[in-house]
Amino acid sequence: MKHKALRTLFIVWLLPFFLHGAVYEFYSPDEQIKVKVEVDEYLSWSVSKNNESLLEPSKIGMELSNDREPGVNPTIVSVNEESVTEQIEAAVPVKNKYIENHYNELTVRFDDDYDVIFRAYNSGVAYRFDNRMPEQQLEVISETVEFNFAANHRLFWPEETSPTFQSHYENTYYDILLNDLSEDQYGSLPFLLETERNTKILISEADLYDYPNFFLFGTGANTLNAEFPNVILETYRTGDRGKAIKKEADYIAETSGNRSFPWRVIMIASEDKELLENEMIYKLSSPNVLEDTDWINPGKVAWDWWNANNIFGVDFRAGINTETYKYYIDFASEYGLEYIILDEGWSVTTLDLSEPDPDMDLEELFSYAEKKDVGIVLWVLWNALEKDIEGILDRFASWGAKGIKVDFMQRADQYMVNYFERVAAAAAERNLLVNYHGNYKPVGLNRKYPNVLTYEGLKGLEHNKWSDDITPGHNVTLPFIRMVAGPMDYTPGAMINANEENFYDRYTRPMSQGTRAHQAAMYVLYESPMKMLADNPSHYLREPEYTGFISEIPVVWDKTVGLDSKVGEYAAVARKKDERWYIAAMTDWDARVLEITPDFLDEKEYKVEYIKDGPNADRYGSDYAMGSKILSPGENITIEMMSGGGWIAVLTPVE
Repeated sequence: MKHKALRTLFIVWLLPFFLHGAVYEFYSPDEQIKVKVEVDEYLSWSVSKNNESLLEPSKIGMELSNDREPGVNPTIVSVNEESVTEQIEAAVPVKNKYIENHYNELTVRFDDDYDVIFRAYNSGVAYRFDNRMPEQQLEVISETVEFNFAANHRLFWPEETSPTFQSHYENTYYDILLNDLSEDQYGSLPFLLETERNTKILISEADLYDYPNFFLFGTGANTLNAEFPNVILETYRTGDRGKAIKKEADYIAETSGNRSFPWRVIMIASEDKELLENEMIYKLSSPNVLEDTDWINPGKVAWDWWNANNIFGVDFRAGINTETYKYYIDFASEYGLEYIILDEGWSVTTLDLSEPDPDMDLEELFSYAEKKDVGIVLWVLWNALEKDIEGILDRFASWGAKGIKVDFMQRADQYMVNYFERVAAAAAERNLLVNYHGNYKPVGLNRKYPNVLTYEGLKGLEHNKWSDDITPGHNVTLPFIRMVAGPMDYTPGAMINANEENFYDRYTRPMSQGTRAHQAAMYVLYESPMKMLADNPSHYLREPEYTGFISEIPVVWDKTVGLDSKVGEYAAVARKKDERWYIAAMTDWDARVLEITPDFLDEKEYKVEYIKDGPNADRYGSDYAMGSKILSPGENITIEMMSGGGWIAVLTPVE
């Protein structure tokens, strides 16, 4: 989208060649964050905020196959510094339609044909390598990404266990100390730390293309070190959806010598609520490459898989068949949902995407959906799609599909990163939306290809089908870690809601932990431009007032304001769309009361329509109450939540 940049304070120093002892410092625009770059035997950087050390000197380096080691014994050619202010208009506004991109940048040019670029925002810092070597292919043997901290900080550890980095990246966040993480323990990004002064440090990466993700390993001390998946040379199939690694290379990427590498990002927040507003990953990522985005239509989806197609009160046998999906289409049409999804099982086999299940008349379904103004999204296994991306997507587009849900990638190596982009580009050429599941965290692809609406890569509602991991505490941890990286397809909407003492997992008729209002609040608090209504339409149809309320909540936003929040305890946010404001809050198993000063509102009266925990929600999780009131200018909003509870409201200006 269009944006205008203002570049100021441009300074160039042309320096004599030297090897050691150079130090450069620069600050964020508000001058609270200081970045210190040291050029000695090794290149390193450190970061502080308001005189609190956030990152002690940490090495930066690469090892390349052409006998070059950027960052080792570096010789400086020049140092450039500039300040940039621009406004980005988001094609699909996940948090804000207009995003201020204001940063100070330091570029250090070295004589071995590479630069290292450092940026400081008011909300964090980042660096990347920018190589100016010949276009020829080279191998990246390794990259040094080190994070040295001043103390044994609190750490929210997103546990991974696979020795080959293969994973769904659906993490539980363990609340431990940094030193508790040993050398053989690691996690996938983002990583969140909290200092003794309660400053939050969130580590991730952005603008990741043609390169593997990195993962962070412990050391048993105050340091985290990155490791990368190697290039995969040979695999073999396991079942219909898995590929096991048979042979790996001894390098992490094969790529051009003339390119920019991914940003290594540290987001910084003095208050927890600032993480809910942070858009550094989006800002640091490549701009939209699609000339036409008018066809991209974010929206809500009636989902079949979570509720196992267990519709009831109908005169036909429910299942993966034409009549059942017509029922989903009718439900979506009645409540203004933009899409339904045909998840796993719609095709004869998961590996053959050309022929539907014999009980599915796809031609009739697509025709019926079109008449009802409801789009259809098709689920695919990644390896089945990989066989013929262009041909399969051509077929889907000819049927009338509006999007695809690509699942079970479970890798984060260079090939898989390239696969994500190949699918996004091919889908965009055919006006198809994309939802990635079984994937690593967002790294900016959704800015470059805004038809990529959402990603899984988190432990979401589906885990209630087979575990008790999805607690309210987990739900109020996600917004401060995983969601900061980008949209997340948690798939909210459970209609059977249980308290801590009466929850149990059941695969085909699942329930959620926490209250109904806790689930409802996710439609505002959780960010996803393609948002599921995960439960059975038969349940939703029995509660039309509630279903109408959540169905009318937008999935993209003009403005986002973080409210009083605490990682792992409670979260609250306000979002604006057109003239209305939407406020939501969720709590862990502790009941609590929040007092919100709505200073983001205009000085006018607002009608507040809300869903809150019912009087018996602490004993019967599905108990909720709906109501409305008039909010006067300057009046605070009191949010009362029971154990595992939530609160959600729509604020409409009174004319």
